[in-house]
Amino acid sequence: MAAKKAKGDDWFSSLDAELEKKTREIIEDVGEQNVARLELNKTLIEDFWRVWKRFNKINVHFALEPSYTNWAVFPDTFPDGDWHWRPGFNPAAVQSIQLLDRSMDQGRVGDALKVNYVETDGKAHLRVTFEYCEGEHYYKYSGWKRIWTIHTLYDQPLDKTNVDDLHRLFADLVRVWYESHLRRNRDVLIKYLKQTFEKVETFNQ
Repeated sequence: MAAKKAKGDDWFSSLDAELEKKTREIIEDVGEQNVARLELNKTLIEDFWRVWKRFNKINVHFALEPSYTNWAVFPDTFPDGDWHWRPGFNPAAVQSIQLLDRSMDQGRVGDALKVNYVETDGKAHLRVTFEYCEGEHYYKYSGWKRIWTIHTLYDQPLDKTNVDDLHRLFADLVRVWYESHLRRNRDVLIKYLKQTFEKVETFNQ
């Protein structure tokens, strides 16, 4: 004789339907995000590569992440020759793109322009920041620590990100960054950042 169905035994049926609906919603949302990141990341990587080459011409060496060895194939001349995307590289999977200054003079090592995908209030955002070291401080129990400052340059939901706005932002910043190297005066860059963008946080490392 079959056991009598207890009241509330259908709780899992209701939960299962809810989870199935959520699964479809998230799969659709992730798919849309991947499509958006695919083209945007291809554009941003190419933009940052052009900036890398421009600074390289004046012997200012940047590190680019992801490294060009991961996404580019140079059939002829590096770095100014033609290139094509490396087979198997998936731009949509890239969560962070950055240009890192490796210059040893004027404390520039670590000056970095960064693009990150972050989640804010459950929504995917594209955030552009610039971080730099402002010096060192001695702490009694932990010794010398570098003091870092981060400015937010751009922060928008992924579906509202405007490439033209990003390009205007990059053009203004790179112009000042480049000039600061030509003049061998890092203060030109720091002054611009402090006057133009919000200081998000300071941390020690």
